[in-house]
Amino acid sequence: MKKYFIYCLTSLFPTLVVAQVGIGTASPQSMLDVNGKTTLRKELRVGGTTSQIGNAGLNGQVLVSQGSGLPPTWKSLNVSFMEEGQYKLINSYLASDQVGISSLSNGVAGDNFHTNNIGDDISSTSKGIWLKIPGLEQNFNIKNGKNRVTFQFQTGVEMKAPVATTSQNVSFTCGIFRNSKLVAIRPDKISSNNNSEKAGFQNYIFTLNYTEQNVPAGMQKIEVACRKIETSNLNNAFTIGTNISNSNSVSNAFTLESALKIDVIEYVTYISN
Repeated sequence: MKKYFIYCLTSLFPTLVVAQVGIGTASPQSMLDVNGKTTLRKELRVGGTTSQIGNAGLNGQVLVSQGSGLPPTWKSLNVSFMEEGQYKLINSYLASDQVGISSLSNGVAGDNFHTNNIGDDISSTSKGIWLKIPGLEQNFNIKNGKNRVTFQFQTGVEMKAPVATTSQNVSFTCGIFRNSKLVAIRPDKISSNNNSEKAGFQNYIFTLNYTEQNVPAGMQKIEVACRKIETSNLNNAFTIGTNISNSNSVSNAFTLESALKIDVIEYVTYISN
């Protein structure tokens, strides 16, 4: 019987083979050149050596380039990621106004409408005479019909009784309108309370907070308007979002200015390619 012996002499003639590997390309430009989609079924590790496994990073970290010739590194970012199935704040809109409403003052009677309904038109006089606060108008776009839009409105209200020692009052209401239709409203009253110390002037802070759900997608126009319901004395001076007179030392337009904040919170969904 013949015996054949095959000897591997690689230990006697060591050979170092260095080659570039291309996947999806016949002309790789680096040690590993992938021309196409890549799927990772497990963790991605960087910074490894021949004796140590690379670092897979921590949950929520992102891989950041350090520039040419340097290995990438894992970094923690102070940014909350939008995960599908959650509501996330998309945009906030802020506006302020010091012009306010001064045309509902002494000599102007209230409209005597005590109630309103969602959807009332801002221009319809059949449900009251609305006056806009000019600088609070906001326009924005809703992209996802599944959402929550929160309105936060605050303004200063001022009145002055004709006689400082006589208590007087004014009933009023302010509302938020989206595309000219009422979405939120709150009535209130300011009283002078026999305020002789301040020469009959009385100041008050009015606040309206409301969240509307599932606003239709598309452009939205937000306006704030108020109206005078009734007054105990036709000669009561009355303003919203501004002061009655610049000659008094009780208030000014800045201390009574109006502010509106709108938070648009949308449901996060992703479209897969």
